[in-house]
Amino acid sequence: MKAISYARYGGPETLEYGDVPDPRVGPDSVLVKVRAAAVNPVDWKCRDGHLDAILQPVFPVIPGWDVSGVVVQPGASVTEYAVGDEVIGYVREDFLSRGTFAEYVAAPVRTLARKPRNLTYEEAAGLPLTGLTAYQVLVKALEVKRGETVLVHAAAGGVGSIAVQLGRHLGARVIGTASERNHDFVRGLGAEPVSYGEGLAERVRGLAPEGVDAVFDTVGGETLTVSANLLATEGRLVSIADADVVEYGGRYLFVRPDAADLLRLSELAEQGVVSVHVSEAFPLERAADAHRLNQEGRTRGKIVVTVGRE
Repeated sequence: MKAISYARYGGPETLEYGDVPDPRVGPDSVLVKVRAAAVNPVDWKCRDGHLDAILQPVFPVIPGWDVSGVVVQPGASVTEYAVGDEVIGYVREDFLSRGTFAEYVAAPVRTLARKPRNLTYEEAAGLPLTGLTAYQVLVKALEVKRGETVLVHAAAGGVGSIAVQLGRHLGARVIGTASERNHDFVRGLGAEPVSYGEGLAERVRGLAPEGVDAVFDTVGGETLTVSANLLATEGRLVSIADADVVEYGGRYLFVRPDAADLLRLSELAEQGVVSVHVSEAFPLERAADAHRLNQEGRTRGKIVVTVGRE
């Protein structure tokens, strides 16, 4: 099959398009014909070697964890899916090798859910990692409740935009940080936008004088420090970007595959509660360009790669 792969750590130039062996389908997996795969910051961080301490590479590595596609072969013990089923998946294993930037991926059932019927393949590919991250932070870690005020950082990005929509669905008031050019976008999602940079604390306090009940940090560093100081009494803080959050009494979260959570997100998408904004789509052979654009860090919503269709 055709795929994108890299044989060593490095920049986007290490990504090569070409033939790789077809994946083998284990008993608890299904073979998925990939229609689209989303690009996430973790993809280029893995490619650069930043996650080497926790994810062993088996070179050549096919990048990508997000996928939408069609089941073409169930594994021997699989009863959940049949040939022709449309699925989405956060196909992460505990090592780097068999990713989704390919014509086919062998996906463990535990990483999959049915594709939302109202989303395109491109939109659906952008839901798993971002949606699971937002869901596991807001619902499970922060336990956001109706009437609370939540601060979401990078609210125009892939994770942030889903978090804003979920927060509103949970009945919370959401304040979202974003660049000035994305304020209308964030406002359209249901959040009250505030600008990044110097004076952020004052701007948030202007909207929430008593502090915020919960903070979803996606940036880390100085933003984490500012966020901790914006918490109301008994406020909660979760970061997906900076493990130092524990020093402020918060929690660090690394999103995990969860079929039940992903199915819930699919249902919410079909109900119109959450939507995925695709800012740009690249053909598979141009995955390096997709990586470069994502690495610039100014993406509104999601960047995806598409795979040729029969």
